Amino acid sequence: MTLANTSKADSLSASFSICGDGRHINCVVDGDTFWFEGEKIRIADIDTPELSPPRCEAERIKGQEAKARLLARLNAGTFSLSTGLRDEDKYGRKLRTVTRAGRSLGRTLVHEGLARRWDGERQGWCD
Repeated sequence: MTLANTSKADSLSASFSICGDGRHINCVVDGDTFWFEGEKIRIADIDTPELSPPRCEAERIKGQEAKARLLARLNAGTFSLSTGLRDEDKYGRKLRTVTRAGRSLGRTLVHEGLARRWDGERQGWCD
């Protein structure tokens, strides 16, 4: 199955869990990375706090909140994945924008204060 979905219809779905040590099929790694049908996806339009390892306690707390929120949003119904300017990042993750009903799930996380718009550089989450 092709992960890039150019259709307006949200047709992808899965039952997502938090990734553990086992096989990664449909699970959430952190606030901006998840596995879908065995492919590692990096949400292209956002950056969330690091969890491995966090640089401070505030980053860890916000990172856990972002991870839980992404899990809830992915499990909330069908969605679409679309490819932007690049197919993959330097770590081999598929770069995708995740949308539901035409709205970016990444932008929802930004609006909720759990992510920042991706501008090409990581920024700290510690004060």
